[in-house]
Amino acid sequence: MSSADEIQARVDRTRADLAATLNELEDKLNIPKQLGIQGHRAKASFDRDPKPWLVAAVSVAAVVGGIALVALRRR
Repeated sequence: MSSADEIQARVDRTRADLAATLNELEDKLNIPKQLGIQGHRAKASFDRDPKPWLVAAVSVAAVVGGIALVALRRR
């Protein structure tokens, strides 16, 4: 059988594990915090190499321009 100290130690470990799990869930479900993290990652990626970001921006502009042109011609 376990002694009272062993049981208390197990309870304390379980409580600490539960607290850590709840903190992880809180971080993942905190939308403003996650948006901030992703924003920092995107900025760091752009700072390292802006070429893919610029290519993507030009591509998006071309697609939007094409859609607008098609929409205007259909009128």
